[in-house]
Amino acid sequence: MNLQQLDYLIAVSEERHFVQAANKCFVTQATLSMMIKRLEEELGVLIFNRTTKPVTVTKEGELVLNYAKEILAGVKNMKLALQEIKDEVMGDLRLGIIPTLAPYLLPIFLNELSTKFPLLKITIRELITTDIIEGLKSGSLDMGLLATPLFEKNLSEHHLFYEQFYAYASRSENLKRKKYLLPEDINPDHLWLLEEGHCMRNQMLNFCQMRKKNDAHHQSIRYEAGSIETLINLVNRDNGVTILPKLATLNLSESQKTQLYEFAPPIPVREISLVTFKNYPRKKLLSELKDMICKKIDFATSSFNTSKSLKKNITVLEHITKE
Repeated sequence: MNLQQLDYLIAVSEERHFVQAANKCFVTQATLSMMIKRLEEELGVLIFNRTTKPVTVTKEGELVLNYAKEILAGVKNMKLALQEIKDEVMGDLRLGIIPTLAPYLLPIFLNELSTKFPLLKITIRELITTDIIEGLKSGSLDMGLLATPLFEKNLSEHHLFYEQFYAYASRSENLKRKKYLLPEDINPDHLWLLEEGHCMRNQMLNFCQMRKKNDAHHQSIRYEAGSIETLINLVNRDNGVTILPKLATLNLSESQKTQLYEFAPPIPVREISLVTFKNYPRKKLLSELKDMICKKIDFATSSFNTSKSLKKNITVLEHITKE
């Protein structure tokens, strides 16, 4: 048994086709088939059922594939850990980031990251929370930038900062211009929200004490937007109110900033963290990226704070997992 054979196994399991798997591995179909056949003979089991189209994995094959993935992941992690010992930061970094964070946080640190580590190939995917979690578990992502806590036992959360939420309302809303706004001051019939799948939507529903099954509130949502910028434009053009995270407010014009309202304490915030699979081997890269992001965020304002113990005047909005 060798690592090349395990690579071939994974390729066939993903492609479900021997010719396509061979093309993916840059070998002939005959070579790939022979190597897998030898492995099956060595283990004494049939890994793939070749009579079906597409190719299927046998019960014994599923067990072999699970071990193969663990072995290959262990080898990859060993190489990455050795690079860290040599003080080398290179190779691939596959980063997932939620859409409500990507346009505002990435420009703050991305250029410095690529400049500091020129040998690092950075691939960024904008994904919703559930897809980032799945990517971290499957190994298709190395790190995720998203709102936490996630309550996933196989993932490690590395706290970065708390981000404050604000109400953003059209002038026709006639909200009381008092120092602090209460959730009940918002008319749910006028509230614009993100579409299903965005964790921030769930946080807002939770904060405003609404639920999807509440028909009165559900029917009041006339349109569900795909981005924060759409929410801002809807308020600007069609009236109503929405809720924005602090980073999304930084690019507002001075006139638009007069339409922002702070909430009364405990201030609603979301916790932003770097998330990895447990025992992620690239400790140096993780530490460098965490420090880089934290230094770029303006902690002088009350909207950001790195301390995880800060609980007195804030409420961390969590995701609605059951409705």
